[in-house]
Amino acid sequence: MSDATAHRGDAVGQYSAIFVLGPSSSGKTTLCDALARRLQIPTAQYIKEVARTVMKTHGFTRNDTGSFEMQHAIMLAQLKAEAEALKFMSASEQGPPHLPILSDRSAVDPIVYASTSVANGAQEGRRRLLDDETFKAVLPFYRQSLFVVLEPVADWLVDDGVRSLEDPWRYNEELYKTLANLEIPYITLGGAVKGILERVDYVVRYLTAATEGDETPRHIL
Repeated sequence: MSDATAHRGDAVGQYSAIFVLGPSSSGKTTLCDALARRLQIPTAQYIKEVARTVMKTHGFTRNDTGSFEMQHAIMLAQLKAEAEALKFMSASEQGPPHLPILSDRSAVDPIVYASTSVANGAQEGRRRLLDDETFKAVLPFYRQSLFVVLEPVADWLVDDGVRSLEDPWRYNEELYKTLANLEIPYITLGGAVKGILERVDYVVRYLTAATEGDETPRHIL
């Protein structure tokens, strides 16, 4: 059995999804791409960041980050992508043990962006996002998934000119609060571990330990 197949088998039993969260330029996409390769995640079960696509198709800019309209559109697009990935995963379960969904961000992210915004109406927008029925329906699934929160790495902070370059430490502070309030367990991956292989190994080891009953997701503030 290959190492990749062994890791795949270890990871399937405990979680149906892995969500990688964190501020801009914290290495989310790099980690997700590497995890997808290591765990052999099917393309249909790998949700790449939907926000940029939503911004492009709806004509939003970074100046709209604090608006309910933009964040709600991103939330709905994310939830739609998750539903499609779940449908594909369910259809694949007749074969080998199913692989988890892997997602770059989650539907929690729009709520965090609203929480950190100083725009007029942002906090009302946050309340409306939290009250969205489609979002509330997915919470039981989120609570049974593995959320990996990446902490900011100062050397990696880059303004890409598209997404809002928020204060990353402030963003994560609100992210931790939001996950705690929603009772979504998470693990963190800090700046002390920068190598991509080390980061992948950390998540895979955690998946393996959790599957064997040695660990449960924990809040690390």
